[in-house]
Amino acid sequence: MIRFILLLLFPLYFIGQNSVCFEIEENPNLNINGLGVFQKYVNVLECIHIYAEESISDEKVLHAAAVAAELLDNNEDGIIDDENVKNALMSLYTIIPLFAYEESNAEDILFDSFEDLVDNNNFCAGAVLYNNEIDPSSPGFWGNDASVEEILHTINACSHVEIYPDVFGLSPNSSEMSDAMDVARGGQFLSIPSQYPEEGWYHYDDWTCDYECMAMEYLYWCIVVNMGLLDNNMICSGIYNEWELCTPEEFESTDVLMHAIITNPDYKIPQIAPDGNYCPSNSLLHEENESRSIIKFFDILGRDDDNKTFYLELYNDGSIEKKYNLNK
Repeated sequence: MIRFILLLLFPLYFIGQNSVCFEIEENPNLNINGLGVFQKYVNVLECIHIYAEESISDEKVLHAAAVAAELLDNNEDGIIDDENVKNALMSLYTIIPLFAYEESNAEDILFDSFEDLVDNNNFCAGAVLYNNEIDPSSPGFWGNDASVEEILHTINACSHVEIYPDVFGLSPNSSEMSDAMDVARGGQFLSIPSQYPEEGWYHYDDWTCDYECMAMEYLYWCIVVNMGLLDNNMICSGIYNEWELCTPEEFESTDVLMHAIITNPDYKIPQIAPDGNYCPSNSLLHEENESRSIIKFFDILGRDDDNKTFYLELYNDGSIEKKYNLNK
């Protein structure tokens, strides 16, 4: 029995490894005040720069990179979906810091230096990620992996809000989104009301979050519900005190104003939920990995087999690819 269990566990370890065509590099900016505290670095499509503390595992660093890439290049063709977003992020130095824990020494040093980094190095950061918030096995799953949320906040804050202000402006009465949020909250509230109206479906009650903060959170909820990331009974009950819509269908029928914005092809908001895999076949990233070779075929139970409709390929770099044989 023990031998049988080990045979099952071995392939599951590899199945859990996502395919990510990025490399972790040494920190290229050790001499910049505030960044020298990080040891790991990933450049995501020349748009987002991920800096991580040494204790963050490579798997988690690459997971954050893959999620960022999938949100920028949602159809994974190797080209960022919205040229305007690309230009906005590249005009800044957009970063996502990964910290070992809250109030780590690295976090304190970066935050102490951040105003100078913004003024002198054109930095932009919309959020941070902590080690215990990153779970490569559950991409974007509420309560397990905050990567999708925090990376979306960064992309939205450093691009969409700036390049489409009439649509995604955060201030009251400034945009189509702010008008939609007033409807979703049951009225326009510049501060947290003692009780939200019953007709609202968005009722965030964090007293530290002002109107603009509320708008940024609202944008996140709308994007992920449309992706289907909230369509789970446990998640739905866990978020109900803040957000009531759990399925794309509920979102479409209830939040009509914001659904029209999120699905408008002009803004190229990501529609597909990230799965932590990013290695587009026609990109330069993939060309860099052409030297890898297959070392094993196996089915979902770990048996050597490429003769089934669905099987897995294990490569010599540790990556896994899912294959479907439509001729079977």
